[in-house]
Amino acid sequence: MKAPRVRLRTVLLLINLVILLLPLGGITWLRLYESALIRQTESELIAQSAFIEAAYLSAFERLAPRTARDRYGVPATAPPPPRDPQGRWRPRWPVLDLATDPVWPRPDDAAASARAADPIARRIGAELTPVLRAAQHITLAGMRVVDINGTIVASTGDGTRDDIGLSLGQLEEIRTALTGASVSRMRWRQSDAPPPPLDSISRGTRIRVYVAEPIERNGRVLGATLLIRTPANIKQAIYGKREPLLRAGIGLVALVVVLTLLSSLTISRPVRRLIEQTRRAARGERGAITPLRHPGTREIAELSDNVAAMAQTLESRAQYIRDFAAHVSHEFKTPLTAIQGAVELLRDHGDTMSADERIRFLDILAADTTRLERLVRRLLELARADMMQAGAERSDLAAVAARVAQRYRALGLPVEVVGAPGLAVAIGDELLDSILSSLLDNVRQHGGDGVKVELRHLPGDTTGTAELHVIDDGAGISTANRQRIFEPFFTTARARGNTGMGLAIIRTLLQTHRGDIALLPAATGSHFRIRLPRSADPEGAQA
Repeated sequence: MKAPRVRLRTVLLLINLVILLLPLGGITWLRLYESALIRQTESELIAQSAFIEAAYLSAFERLAPRTARDRYGVPATAPPPPRDPQGRWRPRWPVLDLATDPVWPRPDDAAASARAADPIARRIGAELTPVLRAAQHITLAGMRVVDINGTIVASTGDGTRDDIGLSLGQLEEIRTALTGASVSRMRWRQSDAPPPPLDSISRGTRIRVYVAEPIERNGRVLGATLLIRTPANIKQAIYGKREPLLRAGIGLVALVVVLTLLSSLTISRPVRRLIEQTRRAARGERGAITPLRHPGTREIAELSDNVAAMAQTLESRAQYIRDFAAHVSHEFKTPLTAIQGAVELLRDHGDTMSADERIRFLDILAADTTRLERLVRRLLELARADMMQAGAERSDLAAVAARVAQRYRALGLPVEVVGAPGLAVAIGDELLDSILSSLLDNVRQHGGDGVKVELRHLPGDTTGTAELHVIDDGAGISTANRQRIFEPFFTTARARGNTGMGLAIIRTLLQTHRGDIALLPAATGSHFRIRLPRSADPEGAQA
């Protein structure tokens, strides 16, 4: 039992659906969008750190004694950040990449500080803490400011306690920032709380972004800021854009349906019509396969034309075989009937016949046997011509025509050769010689007394062809017979032993070599034109 085949329309629909799902799969599994969300969070924290640093430096100018300002803090040891040529701008770009950067472990909580906070930093922190805690309602970020020893002087709190006065000196980000370098890191977030609802402000991501920035003045580090924020997760980002995504999804589904219908109109329907034509042809209906009127695409149009041409060739071939079988049956029936009658007469009355009568019947048997033998030989020649494959044979048309003409002049047939030499054609010498000999034999048999022949070879009227004209001034061919002379078994000289296969064999041989033969109008006699493709001459030059 054959497995059921999927319709082309179904395959196209599945392909379009897969294409539709590819972007969603990329967002879900490749984490590209999540990396973009992390960078977005990092960029926001960098901007907030810049405002906190500006506020800290403004308060420092007010609260620090003028004489202590230039000596306050520690020299920055990290390389200075890049600036623009005028030295005015020093932008800090987000650098985190979820695909390449490591995710660090969750840091330890702030510990008790062994040293008290710097007095100036503590006073500045007291001013900044209310500002940071008020801003946290909007930014949702955890913000801390430390002095040059890593002690927290301003903070939004850690949710359970006030951590001002505790130390973050053990945190790698703070130690790096206190050297004058900016640092961004991703750290794992550990939480026992269940995932928040999609519409919750809590982001529920397992990763937190840490951004530490130094607070610098004239090349000296006064302290550092640490900002912590959980980036938005993919589910929340998609949920936040659910309405546009839903509209886009509906639009994509509609587009898929339209594309499927268009594919069905341009591919499935023409293929279905072509299949129906082949089914009708398989049932024996003649002329069932024709080129489609609306094939839809170029490929299907070519397929339809080729299938129609193939069907027409097969029908013509089948008709040829039927006609050929009828001709063969007819041609064999007459001599076989004569042989059967002669055998019966000899068997029944052979003893009472005279010697002359027996010889006459034996001559009939011999003549009909010879005719059958000739028919069988010509049929084999036609079969070989029909199955012959054109090879790489080459011949000089002028040389072959001259050789054949000389041979027939020796037999008493005046033959004149006209034309310029140098026409090489894509057919073997022996085969071309045989074709010309058959045509000249027909002239000798049917042309009458005193007939003359002209062999005229010249370039063809189309590029890459050569022509050989066989012209005689004999009795010619009647109008009624001109349309039938290339039919197998057609002959007007059957009584002289002709089989009517000669011109059919010649035409088949020429067609095999991409040539043709035609009977052209003539005032007197007959005029045959042979056309063959030209090729390189035997010495390799182009004819």
